[in-house]
Amino acid sequence: MKPKRIVIIGPAWPYRGGIATTNERFAKEFEAEGHQVKLVTFTLQYPSILFPGSSQYATCETPSLDIERSINSINPISWIKTGKSVATFNPDIVIIRYWIPFLSPAFGTIARIIKTKSNAKVLLLADNIIPHEKRFFDNILTKYTVKHIDGFLTMSSSVLKQLEQFDQTKPRKLSVHPLFDNYGEKVRREESIKKLGLNPQYRYILFFGFIRDYKGLDLLIEAFSYITDLDPNIRLLIAGEYYSKPDKYLSLIKSHNLQKKVELHTHFIGEDQVKYYFNAADIVAQPYRSATQSGVTQIAYHFEIPMLVTDVGGLSEIVPDKKVGYVVPTDPKDIANALSDFYLNNRFTSFVDNIKVEKKRYSWDKLTQACYDVCQEITSREV
Repeated sequence: MKPKRIVIIGPAWPYRGGIATTNERFAKEFEAEGHQVKLVTFTLQYPSILFPGSSQYATCETPSLDIERSINSINPISWIKTGKSVATFNPDIVIIRYWIPFLSPAFGTIARIIKTKSNAKVLLLADNIIPHEKRFFDNILTKYTVKHIDGFLTMSSSVLKQLEQFDQTKPRKLSVHPLFDNYGEKVRREESIKKLGLNPQYRYILFFGFIRDYKGLDLLIEAFSYITDLDPNIRLLIAGEYYSKPDKYLSLIKSHNLQKKVELHTHFIGEDQVKYYFNAADIVAQPYRSATQSGVTQIAYHFEIPMLVTDVGGLSEIVPDKKVGYVVPTDPKDIANALSDFYLNNRFTSFVDNIKVEKKRYSWDKLTQACYDVCQEITSREV
């Protein structure tokens, strides 16, 4: 393929989080395929009053990528300048990463200007079309961005279905979330346990990531309370920063007398620490009440750790039930039954063997190819 000029618009260094990390990994895949890539990110992503965490910024070193900071999410002048600047780069493809309607005015304006002033194909890579935590103005804002997009990429069929509410005609393609393979290589459990200051005699169920109400941590705590008599050495390890009030989770732990059986590492987990949490765990639990896709499953695939997910959104699409883990209803007793089966029947080894085969489906070149395919369809319709 002839080398192209590609722009990815969305979070990137110095911002932290899974979306920023995947944008950077996406850019590196395009570069490896011979293209010139620029990442365009924020000078202000969220006003501090709207941000629930302790910090928006990463502590890792600057990645070796072309990153331009120009978008102020609440300053329309910056949107206009960014659109003009991207158009001046003369890109062949522009990919806007979309996950929250709050940013729709900025992204829609930038897309409109790029389309007016360049020949770029403007794609939307959508983590969500309809957000997990809904507000009355979401649809109006999302329509504004969708109007100025040429084609779409989604990473789950549930998001593809959501898109139909806003557009039914423009080119689109589903390509499942690739592996999160940028957190280092697999390390020995013993090393991970020591690094995290955990007790090597215990077995750990891991809940990982920002703690938001829709992620169902309360369901997992309730489920865990049902299996504490199964094996006195099983522990629940909660690793991630609170993005919702911690009171109800702490109260639930206390009401079930689980204080000595739950490990709370409720701070932001830096990129250099991720591998230790996953490799310390027997199984990763995602008891979400709602979901589209999740980067956590793709970290688990990378480190070859079994998973438990609930049957919501696109999670069941990438976790074959009783093959690499479990797909269960959003009910604490069903979650508990699956965890009991995992430990009582020693499923770890067989699940890991299956993960090693299944993970081959999630290479990054499949996402880049999906991008090229959508662009080709846009071009063919223009002829």
